[in-house]
Amino acid sequence: MFYRIAGQYKTSYEADQSLFPLRQDFYLLAVILVLAYGVLPAVADEFLFNAILIPTLIFSLAALGLNLLTGYAGQLSLGTGAFMGVGAYACFKLTTIFPDLNFIVAVLLSGLFSAAIGVVFGLPSLRIKGFYLAIATLAAQFFLVWLFEKVPWLYNDNASGAIEVRTIAVAGLTVTGPTATAMTQYYVVLVFVTVMTWLALNIVRGRYGRMWKAVRDMDIAAELMGIRLLRAKLTAFAVSSYVVGVAGALFVFLWRGAAEPNLFDVELSFRILFIAIIGGLGSILGNFLGASLIVALPVLINTVPELFGIKILSATVDQVNVVLIGVLIIFFLIVEPLGLARLWGLIREKLVVWPFPY
Repeated sequence: MFYRIAGQYKTSYEADQSLFPLRQDFYLLAVILVLAYGVLPAVADEFLFNAILIPTLIFSLAALGLNLLTGYAGQLSLGTGAFMGVGAYACFKLTTIFPDLNFIVAVLLSGLFSAAIGVVFGLPSLRIKGFYLAIATLAAQFFLVWLFEKVPWLYNDNASGAIEVRTIAVAGLTVTGPTATAMTQYYVVLVFVTVMTWLALNIVRGRYGRMWKAVRDMDIAAELMGIRLLRAKLTAFAVSSYVVGVAGALFVFLWRGAAEPNLFDVELSFRILFIAIIGGLGSILGNFLGASLIVALPVLINTVPELFGIKILSATVDQVNVVLIGVLIIFFLIVEPLGLARLWGLIREKLVVWPFPY
């Protein structure tokens, strides 16, 4: 049996509440980390880094932030793209005003600006919820993108209206700019995603995670139990927006290299939402599964037909990609609302009892 439970005893509360209840889960994570930190960088080329690995990690982190708010706290949001923009523009201004500031510190600080904006636009959640809250966050999406366009100070009065990433080095190693290697940027993104995921896992398993779940399931009952809705909802918006803001800074500085305001439009928000839905709301693992599928899908559509001698235009690839994403969303909403994470859960349950059928 791959997941042998016999002999794995829990003799303390700490063991019962451990992050890995089965040793096999820890071994599986160790294998994934070895692949991510050792094997993939050794065999990947620049195309694989820029087309698959780096965007998958960044979108996974952005979907993680949205999932903390929507999947765990039950607060709908359609402004994820704009909050990513806040993190990107904040990091740009920090690295411009303080050119000697460490880039890692600048990225971490940029998330604070996004968290503050998220709390401001999260205040309506105290009075409205559901569809009306989604509309309120959608209004934040349009307002913030308009702000990125109309305030020249945000992009240093650049004639093109775009923010351009300059060359930045950390400990003598170039991490941003045209001279930075894709492998270096991949490792920086991977470290950020690893640390933020570890923190998110501990948050959702702790006091605030239980508080968010109670508010998600029934906020009135949670309030009667003594949970302060003000603190629960605003902390969810703050933590979610912080993670999304860090993802936005990585999105521009370590992948795109430059950004215009329309890069953070509502299409980006919906892409992050689709990743969370397909991966599975209320799941940390689902963010990575959903992002891997969404990022790899256009590449597969473009390359698989060529193996059979069929040429597809780039415009056709975009249209087919949109259609397939729509089909996947409908499929998962009807067949498996908990997404790809639930499918992995079913596989894991089968491995626990294999080779027995019960």
